[in-house]
Amino acid sequence: MGQQTLIYSFVARGTVILAEYTAFTGNFNAVAAQCLQKLPSSNNRFTYNCDGHTFNYLVENGVTYCVVAIESAGKQIPMAFLERVKEDFSKKYGAKAATASANGLNREYKSKLKEHMQFCIDHPEEINKIAKVKAQVSEVKGVMMENIEKVLERGEKIELLVDKTDNLRSQAQDFRQQGTKLKRKMWVDNMKIKLAVFGIIALLILLIILSICPGFRCF
Repeated sequence: MGQQTLIYSFVARGTVILAEYTAFTGNFNAVAAQCLQKLPSSNNRFTYNCDGHTFNYLVENGVTYCVVAIESAGKQIPMAFLERVKEDFSKKYGAKAATASANGLNREYKSKLKEHMQFCIDHPEEINKIAKVKAQVSEVKGVMMENIEKVLERGEKIELLVDKTDNLRSQAQDFRQQGTKLKRKMWVDNMKIKLAVFGIIALLILLIILSICPGFRCF
């Protein structure tokens, strides 16, 4: 069993404490409750230092999760504990938390606070590894967002390329239409020339026949 680095924890709705646990005596619970009264209601994380202890808060959707730790515990273990409690509590008691009275969930959830606290105390290396992985995931999310922005920029270029391709396709279609019209015109002109030549030849034949047989008297 590891050193008792986490000494007090509670879950609250607004400023109403719904469940709490500690194996120690002292005024830390009163100090934690005073901090809760002045805590901003926005979703965020807060840490306050006092006499070698840290008062760590995680606020999400109107519910505040708090743990008091000795300062040597650092930040990762207290925050990892708060994340575990938040995930567990929100799944099991999300609906009850909205209407529960002060300490109304203490009987049900006090033992769970003790269990999560003991796990984080007994497995600090595992908690630190998980915290590091989460930090890396946050960095990856930042990189992914940057990459997505780059992809979007490429998307704009692709759209421009598609537009140019459409223009080329339209130009090719116009060229084909113009080529068809030109072929038709050339065919008509060629037929006119052939008819003209045929007419001239027929006229010449007719003139020769008339010169040999005036008035067609030879027939």
